[in-house]
Amino acid sequence: MDYREDVLRFDCGGDALFGIVSVPAQPARRAVLIVVGGPQYRVGSHRQFTTLARGLAAQGIASLRFDYRGMGDSHGAMRDFEVVGDDLRAAVDNLLKALPGIEEVVIWGLCDGASAAMFYAAGDPRVTGLVLLNPWVRTSGGHAKATIKHYYRARLFDPELWKKILRGQFNVAAAAGSFLRIAGAAFGKGKGGATGAAAAAPVALPDRMQAALARFRGKVLLIISGADLTAQEFLDTAAGSDKWQALLAAPQVSRQTLPEADHTFSRRTWKDQVMNWTGDWLRSW
Repeated sequence: MDYREDVLRFDCGGDALFGIVSVPAQPARRAVLIVVGGPQYRVGSHRQFTTLARGLAAQGIASLRFDYRGMGDSHGAMRDFEVVGDDLRAAVDNLLKALPGIEEVVIWGLCDGASAAMFYAAGDPRVTGLVLLNPWVRTSGGHAKATIKHYYRARLFDPELWKKILRGQFNVAAAAGSFLRIAGAAFGKGKGGATGAAAAAPVALPDRMQAALARFRGKVLLIISGADLTAQEFLDTAAGSDKWQALLAAPQVSRQTLPEADHTFSRRTWKDQVMNWTGDWLRSW
């Protein structure tokens, strides 16, 4: 299908934001807002978001990929993914303004872009779906446990590691020190024993994300990379929580996994699979 791409400039809190809207000749009634993850801009690692937007446009699905305030070409100060709700609302407003025939918006987010989408979606009835890739639920303990479980365990059975050790090409002392530091973070060593009000801690990021997603009444597509620690930390966190397990087992949640894929789906075949899963899912409801 033919499509065009237009530059979109819009305002958020007095700052100018910039994005690219990909518009098919005959766009479907449901469009996609692509939310970037981490300190990057709307093109994405190895042109990931550009490839996605153009692939969806070729399938008749319009999309907007844009820069938060403080990112890429957009003005303003950089901010944390938990406080970009105004940026997302401005993007949805202007996507619908640019394409008057669009009736619904699905937010597609990778890493902390997925986490930002979870925090935002329930508060905007125009958002009817979420595509969440390798959501960011990072805590120091959760990351350390995922590293031990999914990295160190695999390394122990790696023949190349043992060959290096036998040849004296591996710094065992440094590796052991690194492992002990991570183990300490994983199992809470070195923490004080404060009690009462002093021991009170804010609600952890994974719990806040679960509560936010539980309030969302739309459909969800969860896409997981099999070879990514961020994804594994999310899965381990969910496996250890009855609330997360119930949420991900709900009928409105669909799941896909690419066992060999890395965090950003860097190979073309992985990107194409993600694009096709996204398009098929968008047309399925």
